[in-house]
Amino acid sequence: MLCELRVENLLLIERAELRLAAGLNVLTGETGAGKTVLAHALDLLLGGRARPGIVRPGADEAYVEGVFDDDGTDVVLARRVTAEGRTRAYVDHRSATVGELRERAERLISFYGQHEHRKLALASAQLEALDGFCGDAHAARLAEMARVHARVREAEARIEELRDRAGSRDRELDLLVYELQEIEEAGPSEAEEAELAARRDRLRHAEALRAAALGAAEALTPEEGGPSAGIDALAPVEGVDTELDALAVRLRAAVEELSDVAHDLRSLGEGIDGDAAELDAAEERLTLLDRLKRKHGGTIAAVLEHAERCRARRDELENAEVAFEEAASELEAATAGRAKLAASLHKARAAAAPKLANAARERLAGLAMEGASFDVALEQREPGPTGIDAAEFRIAPNPGVPAGALRDIASGGELSRVMLALMGVTNSGSSATLVFDEVDAGIGGHTARAVGERLRELADGRQVLCITHLPQVASLAARHFSITKDTATDPARTTVEQLAEGAVVGEIVRMLGADGGDEAARRHAEELLRAA
Repeated sequence: MLCELRVENLLLIERAELRLAAGLNVLTGETGAGKTVLAHALDLLLGGRARPGIVRPGADEAYVEGVFDDDGTDVVLARRVTAEGRTRAYVDHRSATVGELRERAERLISFYGQHEHRKLALASAQLEALDGFCGDAHAARLAEMARVHARVREAEARIEELRDRAGSRDRELDLLVYELQEIEEAGPSEAEEAELAARRDRLRHAEALRAAALGAAEALTPEEGGPSAGIDALAPVEGVDTELDALAVRLRAAVEELSDVAHDLRSLGEGIDGDAAELDAAEERLTLLDRLKRKHGGTIAAVLEHAERCRARRDELENAEVAFEEAASELEAATAGRAKLAASLHKARAAAAPKLANAARERLAGLAMEGASFDVALEQREPGPTGIDAAEFRIAPNPGVPAGALRDIASGGELSRVMLALMGVTNSGSSATLVFDEVDAGIGGHTARAVGERLRELADGRQVLCITHLPQVASLAARHFSITKDTATDPARTTVEQLAEGAVVGEIVRMLGADGGDEAARRHAEELLRAA
């Protein structure tokens, strides 16, 4: 229940405080006095968008606060709007997001604007009304249906994405396999490249290398009077002088080293063979390696790194088939779950539709629509977040008139009464405060009295706040608030006050369109209150 509503600097309202009661509360006032401003204040508490220029001229900000009694616990919701249009939301005096404020408020208050009854002409609103009549278990299944339908759409989108990528995937996979096969068949290595380059250079210069090696070997071959003769000359004095002995040792080592070098040069020279076939093979192999390097980074290391990337990407693309199978399996499971839930929802709706129609007909009879027929028809459609059903309310306001779709047959006043009738049926288990902003528009006379009775009946055991222009409705209120505008100030100022019992008569006289001194109108007002 909304216990208190505080409004500061919201358009014409400088400050207002309403202390509401259980049952039917009404708010009345002249056209243009600011009744809609209070409706907007409540919309702000529900997370609605702040309209431009909503802050009272000259003020820095507007502030709206609602104190609710939620099963014995106080809940405070508030919204602050700066003159620049920025807003802040609060839940229990703590800063919150607008989404958090909306989520909390929607459990506490339901708001029905001036044209809310027109929404009833929409097929979605009619299905929503039927679903509201089906109970809490049905609501849980409906929420699960929305989740499962979202899963179906996600799986469908995933499969479509995989299909779109399938063509390019095959082309990319073919290229990867070709490049990887080319590298793997070549089997390149940096060590092999270095060895091949060395071999190629030797083969290219084989004759020159052979001649040089053999010539050097020949030059180093000991001859008469060469280094060996020096060893023989020192032999007779060996052991006489230590310095000379050391030099003799060094000379023998040098002669042995020269002999070894000459032997190695001769072996190398004799082993060099300028085989043209071997040179061609080395050239061909190096050409293959060069081609791979030009394609994949310029070095053998880059070629090998490219091969690793190809393997990883190949595995990824090959696993795309597994991903497609998984997505198809997910789609099949989600579709089956959706079909099962849709069948359950349809069964519940089919069972509830005639019961809702009967209950609505009974309430319409009390809203000055005796003899009106009302039925709920179900048609199947493509599966969606609410199932496979489309609901259509059909009505014949007068006996003997063929029934037709509610959106085509009912007038604005009749739509309002149908909405009240349905709300009386579908909201019977809810404790949220109901707020109606001129839901009784287009209604008058005895019908207005009947609408007021239904509003008061709807307020039995709960709280209803109705912004109204009908004296018949106002006379039924448990608590009456009046809104007036003072144009003598600049800017104009609107005030809201709770009317005492005596003042209520005067307000109803005004609503009847009479002057305060009109005795007939006063008697009429008193009669309305006595009847209430």
